[in-house]
Amino acid sequence: MNWPHQIGVLPRQADCFQYRAAVAQLEEAVSGGGTAVLCQVLAGMGGVGKTQLAAHHARQVWATGGVDLLVWTNATTRETVISAYAQAAAEILGSDPTDPEHAARSFLAWLEPKPGTTQRRWLVVLDDLADPAHLRGLWPPASPHGRTLVTSRRRDATLTGSGRKLVPVGLFTPDEAATYLTAALASHGRLEPPAELAALATDLGHLPLALSQAVAYLIDADMDCAAYRTLLTDRAASLTDALPDPSGLPDDQATTTAAAWALSIDRADRIPPIGLARPLLQLTAILAPNGIPAPVLVSPPALGYLTEHRTGATGPADTGVTGPADAGVTAPADAEEATAHDAERALRTLHRLSLLDHTPRNPHQAVRVHQLVQRATLDALTTRQRDRLAHAAADALREVWPEIERDTALAQALRANTEALTHHAEDALYQVDGAHPLLFRMGHSLLEADQLTAAITYWQHLRRASHEHLGPDHPDALTAQVNIASCLGNAGDTAGAVSSCEEVLQQMLRVLGPEHPKTLRAKHNLAYWRGEAGDATGAETAFHQLLSDLLRVHGPHHSDTLAAKHNLAYWRGEAGDAVGAVAALGELLEDCLRVFGPDHTRTLAARANLADWQGETGGAAGAADAYTHLLRDCRRVLGPDHPRTLATQTNLASWRLTSGDLPGAEAALDQLLERCLRVLGPDHPDTLQTRHTLARCQGEAGSPEQAVTSFQEVLADRVRVLGADHPTTLRTRSDLAHWRGKAGDAVGAAADFDRLLTDRRRVLGTDHPATLTAEASLAHWRERAQGEDVPPSTDP
Repeated sequence: MNWPHQIGVLPRQADCFQYRAAVAQLEEAVSGGGTAVLCQVLAGMGGVGKTQLAAHHARQVWATGGVDLLVWTNATTRETVISAYAQAAAEILGSDPTDPEHAARSFLAWLEPKPGTTQRRWLVVLDDLADPAHLRGLWPPASPHGRTLVTSRRRDATLTGSGRKLVPVGLFTPDEAATYLTAALASHGRLEPPAELAALATDLGHLPLALSQAVAYLIDADMDCAAYRTLLTDRAASLTDALPDPSGLPDDQATTTAAAWALSIDRADRIPPIGLARPLLQLTAILAPNGIPAPVLVSPPALGYLTEHRTGATGPADTGVTGPADAGVTAPADAEEATAHDAERALRTLHRLSLLDHTPRNPHQAVRVHQLVQRATLDALTTRQRDRLAHAAADALREVWPEIERDTALAQALRANTEALTHHAEDALYQVDGAHPLLFRMGHSLLEADQLTAAITYWQHLRRASHEHLGPDHPDALTAQVNIASCLGNAGDTAGAVSSCEEVLQQMLRVLGPEHPKTLRAKHNLAYWRGEAGDATGAETAFHQLLSDLLRVHGPHHSDTLAAKHNLAYWRGEAGDAVGAVAALGELLEDCLRVFGPDHTRTLAARANLADWQGETGGAAGAADAYTHLLRDCRRVLGPDHPRTLATQTNLASWRLTSGDLPGAEAALDQLLERCLRVLGPDHPDTLQTRHTLARCQGEAGSPEQAVTSFQEVLADRVRVLGADHPTTLRTRSDLAHWRGKAGDAVGAAADFDRLLTDRRRVLGTDHPATLTAEASLAHWRERAQGEDVPPSTDP
């Protein structure tokens, strides 16, 4: 026998092979003398390059004389492994090849270390292990003279332990992907802009198999990256349309990216709970690739979909047929109902076969799926099947979406999944009876999170889509318009909000009539934004008239009736009757407690407004005390990170400051700012408001110069985030001017108030209370500035 000796043929090295982290891990085992790790399992999803990494390692070990025997065999079946072992036994030991089972056992016995004998160094590579059970009784022995290397899409527990180490193989890093694309295209004389290559790598999810096949397609089709990326985003085209045909696959590849996972899905569908892996993968395919909350996939709508589309033991999954013909097959009428436990087991199966990543300890992003696995899965569905899938996913998301978003991370994850769903199948969410409720919950969630720019964009899109699918006079299209008005108003464009409300109200009166609930809500919104635009008396009058209509149509205890009573009380105070506002809000609070209970958000809002108007009537200390108790309840009901909880904490600090409790206000604001920065981010309106109030504290504490500096910083950020005409931006300018005067620059303060007055007249109108306040402040600081030699301030 001549040594060294090789059994089997190594796959040829791929063009532009990339050195990756897994290569280093394999080399470490060799540098340790081959005894540190006796068996390594390269595990990862199909297409990440496991076989290439194993072949590269085997080739390096062979070239450097590291082994006397190299065995390479495909391990997709038990028979192929036995055949390779039998061939090795025949060539090394002269065993009878006609009895492969006996010959394989002889080979394994030869690999066993034997004291007192000369042992050959060996490396056995088992490529593409399809099922750990295939190696039952066939694992090469642990030996100081040999090593085993396995590649597999599986990551079962049986592949670890007993001297075996799992080596995860992931996607290319962005740099690796860009380097590969650059080199692969350059080898064909092609040069593409680096930005386009980076974008293409992102489009393909940095999957090595997809990148190599994309290069082949680009070359064969003589297409540039920009055109290819357009093809990838074409919803009318499937992933197969953007890949080479089987005859044009590079690097001796046997399958296209689109078909890379078909066999794994079939195998998963045969593992108990039988027939659930495929429909569950379909559900994950239409949601966010970077994180699906666990409750979504075990919700009643999701389980209903799994039951309806479960494939039985004798169904298509057992035939070995893959692709569109067997995708989305409905279950027989007597199919066993899927349970939450079944869904969790199916998730683990898909995880074990590397079709997705399931991390239960991260419930908000428990499931991650590669974007190309998603696309290949959806491509296998007919339009009708995809529409049914979209409705099931939408129902599941709406089912688990809490009415009160206590957990901001969960709300963000649900919004991301809704965005992914609408990207894949938005048209399916519009039916004859209207838009799916999930679409409205998404928009309201953006409003609740104060993501005003995103909310405006979203509601405008929903209005256009509703017009297209349902018609301009459909109630859902009109509701979208109402919400656009609310977004505009919250973003500071109160005049735009009023105009939008007037327009949609006229449509509702024409289409729905004067007493339709949506028409009455449109009247409510118009009255509110008239008040915010400066007409507090007009708002009070409008709410008084609206309340009469609501009492007649809905009665005294309806939610919309109580909301109107709430706003009537508020605008009564804004119109100058603070005492009347306190009395009305006290009555409203009793109604809310009786109708909604103490923990309802309407009740909490009534308590907040009552505290504010009690403070305005001279009870600042009482307002601070009321907010202290309210904050405790908001934390319990809404959670510590909810925007309303944080706003309550801001108001508490403000009333503490007004009541003279400066230390208490500063301590509360310091703690609050840290939470706002962590939860909401530096540009959130509530974060900016907290900084605003902290600047005020600095001035009240005797540091007007520091207050001026802080207000200048807040103003710059508010102009950048909210715009120069937003009410809170104008309020910051007012406080900056005030503390500039307190710091000794009366001339600068007068100049600031002069410019502010001009802008408030333009934005809010001449009769708005804030405009009148600016007039009074200008007069005050002009009087103080008389006789000063200080030049006017040039700050904005």
